[in-house]
Amino acid sequence: QVQVVESGGGLVQAGGSLRLSCVASGDSACMSSISGMGWYRQGPGKERELVATITSGGRIRYTDSVKGRFTISGDMAKTTVYLQMDSLKREDTAVYYCSADGDLRYCQGFDDKFWGQGTQVTVSS
Repeated sequence: QVQVVESGGGLVQAGGSLRLSCVASGDSACMSSISGMGWYRQGPGKERELVATITSGGRIRYTDSVKGRFTISGDMAKTTVYLQMDSLKREDTAVYYCSADGDLRYCQGFDDKFWGQGTQVTVSS
């Protein structure tokens, strides 16, 4: 069974920073098959949206609203990713979810994307 755990959320004032961490764990064959990890978020009354992703080959992409402010990094050999969030705005308030993309030949599940339970980020004035 794949486990994905996020940490680092909290309350911060606008203009401040937070650093989120995510670790995926499970069977060694499954962990070795993970091809990418990423961050998504869901704000109040909004749909879940992609924030940033990174592949095992180091390819990175961001949604336009966070470019220049957020930085994704990771150690894919340790199935660990981070999200450095700077210059936070009130509109960044959301539950942030980490995902890991595995190969169902090696990872037990119904979908090749595995999710954490989320960590709350609240940006205040």
